[in-house]
Amino acid sequence: MFFKLKTITLLLIGTAAVATAARAAEPIQPIKPVQSINLAQVELGKKLYFDPRLSKSGFISCNSCHNLSMGGTDNLKTSIGDHWQQGPINAPTVLNSSLNVAQFWDGRAADLKAQAGGPIANPGEMGFTHQLAVSVLASIPEYVVEFKQVFGDDSIDIDKVTVAIAEFEKTLVTPNSRFDRWLLGDKDALTPNELAGYDLFKNSGCIACHNGEAVGGNSFQKMGVMEPYQAKSPAEGLSAVTGKDADRFKFKVPTLRNVAMTYPYFHDGEAETLTEAVDIMGRLQLGKQFSEQENAQIVAFLKTLTGDQPSFLLPILPPSTDRTPPPKPFG
Repeated sequence: MFFKLKTITLLLIGTAAVATAARAAEPIQPIKPVQSINLAQVELGKKLYFDPRLSKSGFISCNSCHNLSMGGTDNLKTSIGDHWQQGPINAPTVLNSSLNVAQFWDGRAADLKAQAGGPIANPGEMGFTHQLAVSVLASIPEYVVEFKQVFGDDSIDIDKVTVAIAEFEKTLVTPNSRFDRWLLGDKDALTPNELAGYDLFKNSGCIACHNGEAVGGNSFQKMGVMEPYQAKSPAEGLSAVTGKDADRFKFKVPTLRNVAMTYPYFHDGEAETLTEAVDIMGRLQLGKQFSEQENAQIVAFLKTLTGDQPSFLLPILPPSTDRTPPPKPFG
């Protein structure tokens, strides 16, 4: 009996090992928790991320377009900028953005630090200048003290501002989705319908672009491979950065992590639902018309990619002083 039980135990262990190895070979990997961060910079960056005084109006913060209560985006086709200007492009999620090959749809920022400074000085977004944003922070004693504590000197500059914001954004990863739990060996984490959707996702070719930890974000691809995409946005994609005509309408492949929360979809926000997005992607990128059932199964799989959302106490921002330049929401 002992040898029989031992044999059964070894068989079970072997089966589990094979299953684990099979999942390890999947083209999607589990999101890892934050590995290494500077906690002091994170706490300062968190305040700066939520501080609307980095905008000319005193009304728009990083969180306005990348709302951490809404999947790291604003759920609008295109975002609202300074003086209610309509932006030209859909705001991508900030969640898991540290896993991207580059930042912005056209990749014009190499990393999170480079991205953080862009919206502040963009006249169509936060509408300020780096110099004025720094002067606001320098007029607030609590910020002056905190910058000195974090960086070790009395100066405040845009480099330190963007370093801190980027360090905070590195913490905005979303591990522990149901799909991650399945990848890690929990065979009951997904339903048969969701697994059928994942099989379709892989076997139809979606996985060619949407892979890795972020299920995307690691390459640039042309929008409209099998059929042209009738874009309603003036954005030209990667060609705006490289100047190469061959890069026209190539955009950074978006992450599909938390995709159930980050509607509407595509760089112009024209797909309002996941069902619509799956249909368009199937036809335009793969030359495949998914049936209603196939579409529903892929959508069911995509909804398993929602992970643990960032959770923390909202920062209390230090008050302005008499020296702080006033906001200009109307002028």
